[in-house]
Amino acid sequence: MQNVPAALSFSFVLTTALAVGLFYKAARLSRPTLYLLLIWLLGQAALSKAGFYAVTTTVPPRLLLALAPTLLLIAGLFLTARGRAYLDSLRLDWLTLLHAVRLPVELVLLGLWLAGAVPQLLTFEGRNWDILSGLSAPVVYYLAFRRRQLGVAGLLVWNCLGLALLLNVVLHAVLAVPSPVQQLAFEQPNVAVLHFPFQWLPSVVVPLVLLAHLAAIRQLIKRGVPAPDQRR
Repeated sequence: MQNVPAALSFSFVLTTALAVGLFYKAARLSRPTLYLLLIWLLGQAALSKAGFYAVTTTVPPRLLLALAPTLLLIAGLFLTARGRAYLDSLRLDWLTLLHAVRLPVELVLLGLWLAGAVPQLLTFEGRNWDILSGLSAPVVYYLAFRRRQLGVAGLLVWNCLGLALLLNVVLHAVLAVPSPVQQLAFEQPNVAVLHFPFQWLPSVVVPLVLLAHLAAIRQLIKRGVPAPDQRR
């Protein structure tokens, strides 16, 4: 994209790598998980580099190809016995720490706004308060899993609030993307997510953050916070 500094693109590549790495840790270094993530990353990169998502006049919007498969996969995990077993095997501590990636994501979004690639409403100077999740994630991780001062209720509330913040920014982002269903930010639409590497935000980073919240909420309701020496 024009006007977007190379350093901003590189920063987002590192942010995506961090999100994938943290989820890989949460999945107990599961190679199938890592391979699936890498295949998805490469596939989405190829599509965005080829300009597939830059065509914004189709109905339904092509960006659905980045969102729908991940949402269907997450639904499948909750609807099948094998999927639920996988969700329950994820490490809650690493799922919590994963949300720290939302801080660099917000800083990248701020840079993209200054470069004219996303609207202001998608930054913490607009209607996006997701930075609060990124700032609080390391603190919540420390209090819950190191100091043992934050219990099930506190973690549940934090995850529910974080989920609400995520859904808020996702809704605004979708409605600001150039498409036949665009409703917001016509003067400066959300074009960054149509191009590499920022297309990884809706196709990789957001689904991982969403899954981390949903899996954590399921585990907390089901069996609470693991003991400090418990390697689940």
